Amino acid sequence: MITARYVSVLCKPKTASRFAATLAFLEHQHSLFNPASLSALTAACSLKHPVTVLVTGSQAGNIAKQAVNLEGVAKILCVEDSQYDKGLPENLANLLVQVIKTGNFSHVFSAHSATGKNVMPRVSALLDVQQLSDITAILDDNTFTRPIYAGNAILTTQSQDPIKVITVRATSFTAAKPGDSQASVEHIQSPQSSQQSEWISENLAFTERPDLGSASRVVSGGRAVKTKDNFDKVIVPLADALGAAIGASRAAVDAGYADNSLQVGQTGKIVAPELYIAVGISGAIQHLAGMKDSKTIVAINKDADAPIFQISLPIPYIHVACTDLEYVADFGLVADLFEAVPELTEKLKS
Repeated sequence: MITARYVSVLCKPKTASRFAATLAFLEHQHSLFNPASLSALTAACSLKHPVTVLVTGSQAGNIAKQAVNLEGVAKILCVEDSQYDKGLPENLANLLVQVIKTGNFSHVFSAHSATGKNVMPRVSALLDVQQLSDITAILDDNTFTRPIYAGNAILTTQSQDPIKVITVRATSFTAAKPGDSQASVEHIQSPQSSQQSEWISENLAFTERPDLGSASRVVSGGRAVKTKDNFDKVIVPLADALGAAIGASRAAVDAGYADNSLQVGQTGKIVAPELYIAVGISGAIQHLAGMKDSKTIVAINKDADAPIFQISLPIPYIHVACTDLEYVADFGLVADLFEAVPELTEKLKS
């Protein structure tokens, strides 16, 4: 039974502490930084240690030129090698371990992205240290917070491992921006590639719509949309009228209304846009875990008792002061989505 909003865990030290230095692994694609990686860099810089950035791949040289002015970066390690283009975890993990040991880094940061979740556990295992996953705040060099139980409790964890391998929840930190610094660039050689896996092919779908993970506006549809045709007729026009990204609940994805890449929630993407419109979404705890940090939440549902219209209580559920009560949705409309959403869309267009 959970009896407190915050849970603390102390990991006993294994070895003596080392000189504090921070490494941030930055992902990039199509000559652009992954926004989540820039948030991880902000987290790395908050420790106030010298920050070294690692960029990899055949375009690493061009990316390094873009990174030299990023605020807080002291040095850039550049590995121009095509074996890292697709983020194969075996190759990247071996490279990261070599860089960490050579540079004597005490903290290693990555975004809590698909690549980060694939690579960093391997790095932790090779270094024989624990991983600190999906952190949302840094209290000091050894102490971090992360959500547990679908975000209903915050775990404060303290680690005395000599190397902290950390993945960062992007929505909890602002993206790093260019500053007045001028970091040095060092080109290094990569270790021999692993033969454990091989990249075969990929099928990419390109769209002019904003990326779901970084969009400032998101329109999501749920099970109540009923069919894929309805999803395309109701959700897509509203998103187009707002210039918003499209999301979906797990129920909508499982029913085939939307692609898996559009799922928002505990097992999907974590988003925190300025505006989040939930259409036909009841507000299951797993979905709320992926969007409750949105600045403004609008819910449209014909069920007035849907959880998304209710008060969001922290754990424990008792002894909560009235000033602590918060509703999940900032604005709620109890109405038939098939009538309300097209009307809203038309008004937005006009």
